Amino acid sequence: MLLKDCQYCLKREAIEEFGRIAFETETSIIIVFKDQSHKGRMVVAYKNDHVDDICALNPEERTKFINDVVACANAIKKVYHPDRVNYGAYGDGLGHLHFHLVPKYKDGFEWGGVFQMNTGKQNYATEEEIEAVAKAIKENFKYE
Repeated sequence: MLLKDCQYCLKREAIEEFGRIAFETETSIIIVFKDQSHKGRMVVAYKNDHVDDICALNPEERTKFINDVVACANAIKKVYHPDRVNYGAYGDGLGHLHFHLVPKYKDGFEWGGVFQMNTGKQNYATEEEIEAVAKAIKENFKYE
């Protein structure tokens, strides 16, 4: 069941507050996060139902979702060459299953610490930059 007050369930109009949908898979919505303080930052959200915990998915659904997270992370690595990708799966404020994928660089912004959820509008990418990130991730999104 999809919820009427969940940003991920509502998709486009609600997601526009914090990101842009790059593309969708059978299982996930792949979103470019507007805050690009970490170039290539993405969100992978479960799309087929309002699920608030990965443990609520059956094994097949869970495997498909995690495969999407891995394919997105590998695309980020191929395109942006980070030293590490941080993964955040928080649900306290927004109880819908989603992972933040945050590329990090040694001696770069927030290296060695937890990434901020949103560093502010000064780090928002332009529409052209968001489109470029979306295109690059989509072109390099592959199941391996």
